[in-house]
Amino acid sequence: MFKRTTEDFVCEHCNAEVKGDGYTNHCPKCLWSKHVDIHPGDRAEACGGPMKPIALEGASPHYAIVHRCERCGILKRNGAGEDDSSEALLDIARNR
Repeated sequence: MFKRTTEDFVCEHCNAEVKGDGYTNHCPKCLWSKHVDIHPGDRAEACGGPMKPIALEGASPHYAIVHRCERCGILKRNGAGEDDSSEALLDIARNR
């Protein structure tokens, strides 16, 4: 079950200050995330590793960003947000 948690944070990858809205699960500037959830919003995952954006799936406007944890290797998919950097999204698409 999804648990909405509104949190502001500083991105551990690019140091951007991010204002959370309760659905924010990655940095909108560089698209990196952090492995903190077992189920969306629960903050129950002990790993805490950085999640690298490695691919885009889907079609516009409903892209999903595929993240891979740099610590444990798990793959997770998160919806792209309206505030996500179009340049960062294109970079992921090009590196596919």
